[in-house]
Amino acid sequence: MTVVDIRLDQLAVAASFAAAPEQWPVAPRFNPLDRWYHRLHVAEDHEVWLLTWLPGQGTEWHDHGGSAGAFHVFGGTLTEDTVTVDDGRPPRVTSRELGEGAGRRFGSHHVHRMTNRSNTPAVSVHVYGPALTTMTKYRVSAEGLETLAIERAGAEW
Repeated sequence: MTVVDIRLDQLAVAASFAAAPEQWPVAPRFNPLDRWYHRLHVAEDHEVWLLTWLPGQGTEWHDHGGSAGAFHVFGGTLTEDTVTVDDGRPPRVTSRELGEGAGRRFGSHHVHRMTNRSNTPAVSVHVYGPALTTMTKYRVSAEGLETLAIERAGAEW
C-alpha cells in the first residue's frame, strides 16, 4: 500500500483567492491609521485573509502561533524582512521585495515583518493552516529575539 502525504498548499489557495476578487465578500478598504484586514474564508484546516497596506504601513516582528502559511501580493509591492538567529552571533535580517503576483510560503516557526515601503497602496491575500489562534510579537536585538507579547485571536485582533 502506498501512503500519500497530502498537505494543504497555502500558496496555491492564496493565489486562487487572488485570481477571483469578484468572489470576495468585501472589497479592499484602506485605513489611514493602520492596516485593514478581513477574513475571506475559513475551513477546517485553514483560513484566508485579505489585507491592505498604505505606504509606510507594516507589521511588527511576529510569528503565527505555530501555523504555517503563505501570502500572495494581489497589487502593489510589499517587503518581507526575516530574521535568522544563530547561537553566539548577532541576528541577521534579510529583506525580500515582492511585487504584484509574487507570493511566498512559510513554515510554522517563521518570524517576519511585512511593510509597504513603496509609494503606492498594496493588497495581499494570506492563508494560515491551521487557523491562527495566537501571534507572538518580538523585538530583534543584538542578543537575538525578545518576546514582547503573545496575542490571542478574538481578544487582541
